[in-house]
Amino acid sequence: MTQLHRAKARHFHALHRDGSALVLANAWDVPGARQVEQAGGTAVATTSTGWHLSGDSDRSARSRALDLVAGIVAAVDVPVTADVEGGFASDPAGVADTVRCVLAAGAVGIDIGDSGYAMAAPLRPMAEQAERIAAARAADSVDIPLFVNARIDVFLRTHGPNADLLTTTLERAAAYLSAGADGIFVPGVVDPGTITALVAGIPAPLTVLAGPDALGFAALGGLGVRRISVLRAGRVTGPVQHC
Repeated sequence: MTQLHRAKARHFHALHRDGSALVLANAWDVPGARQVEQAGGTAVATTSTGWHLSGDSDRSARSRALDLVAGIVAAVDVPVTADVEGGFASDPAGVADTVRCVLAAGAVGIDIGDSGYAMAAPLRPMAEQAERIAAARAADSVDIPLFVNARIDVFLRTHGPNADLLTTTLERAAAYLSAGADGIFVPGVVDPGTITALVAGIPAPLTVLAGPDALGFAALGGLGVRRISVLRAGRVTGPVQHC
C-alpha cells in the first residue's frame, strides 16, 4: 500500500507540471468522486465545506472530513487531495495531527487555508499561518510527498484596492512557500490581469477557482494557471473511518 500511495503522490505532483492546467473537481461524497473518475478526472479533491456551519468543533469537523477522505480514497483509483480548511486545529501541533490522519487515510495532498469560520479576524496572521504550514510540511514524514496547497483568502475575505490585495496575496504566498507549501490557491480572482500578475509573482503552481464569472479552462491555462478548482454539489455519505 505504501508503494502505491507513494506512486500516487508523485503522480499528483507531476500533474501540476505537465504543461496543462489540472482541472480538479471537488467531490462531496463517494458517488460524486466515482463520477469524476468515470468522466476522466485524473485526480479528485474532497470538500469539507459546511462542516462548521452547524457549530461543530474542530475535532468533530475533522472526523467527518476524514471519514469522507477515507471513503473516497477507497472508492477511486486516482490520487485524492483533501480540503482540511484551516487544519481543524487551534495550534500547529494539531495541524500536524490532521495531516498525519490525512496521510493515513490515503490522500496525497491537502488544501489548507488562512481563514476560518470561527475566527475574529478575516484572515489568520501571516506568520501564524506560516507556522501552521510548516507543521503540515513536517508531518509529511512517511516518505509520501504530500502536496501542500496553501489557500490565500485575501480576495474573498478582505476589501480594498486591487493592487493592495495583490500585494498582500504575494507577500503571503512568499511566506507560505518558504514554510514548505508546494502550491498556492487564490480563490476569488477572475480578472485576467490579476491572474497574470499572480502567475508571474508566485514561483509555484497557482490554483484558481472556476465559476460563472471566471475565464474558461483553456484561457486560464494559457495565462499560466496550473490547477483549476471546480465546485460540485453532492450528498455526504455516512462515516467510513477516521483518525
